[in-house]
Amino acid sequence: MNTRSGRPALTRPDGTPLRVLVVDDDPDLAEVLSGALRYEGWQVSTAGDGAAALAEARELMPDAVVLDVMLPDTDGFAVLRSLHAVKPDVCVLFLTARDAVEDRIAGITAGGDDYVTKPFSLEEVVARVRGLVRRAGMARQLEEGPQLIVGDLVMDEDSHEVTRGGELIELSPTEFELLRFLMRNPRRVLSKTQILDRVWSYDFGGRAHVVELYISYLRKKVDAGREPMIHTVRGAGYVLKPVSP
Repeated sequence: MNTRSGRPALTRPDGTPLRVLVVDDDPDLAEVLSGALRYEGWQVSTAGDGAAALAEARELMPDAVVLDVMLPDTDGFAVLRSLHAVKPDVCVLFLTARDAVEDRIAGITAGGDDYVTKPFSLEEVVARVRGLVRRAGMARQLEEGPQLIVGDLVMDEDSHEVTRGGELIELSPTEFELLRFLMRNPRRVLSKTQILDRVWSYDFGGRAHVVELYISYLRKKVDAGREPMIHTVRGAGYVLKPVSP
């Protein structure tokens, strides 16, 4: 079974959805993160401060927590220590605007499993959470196979190889992430805002011209000399469609 994102579904060992708690005092950011995680088919709850996080953790018993370091009533390190008392094996991904080395060390020393700084890519946060729960043995994949296939376009998410009609296409990391998002949503029109949110960062500043630029890069590599798969829908965004036989 695949998720709506196109990735094989990742569940708890008993087949029920993974449980993730998002702790951030920015409600807009918490909503965006929650949406990206729910897109994976997971059960997601949110909390805006340390006290609410602990109350929610006792109710949810999460497998993973995305935890902001700076909270209104305490810091994420103190919350983590309390979380471990509730569920010792919980995986924790720290989220913070601070990127100093000492903060990273403090987070890992406190028992955190990983660390992402703002601004960040939502894809990166989802990938980090998937990696944490898999390495911790808390999840199983319902369907093996890292390939995304749209028509004659094939992407291997593990090896990062992309081919069209069997011909290898060399992509930069950003081009790869953009194409991956398009391939996970075939025939679906994606707005520039959606693409910015998923491929770049949630607060990228609305610089939609970056999307236009990278779409043009992709077209030169994916569609060059072939029937086009990447289409512009005027006033709406972009869509990836398989070529009709």
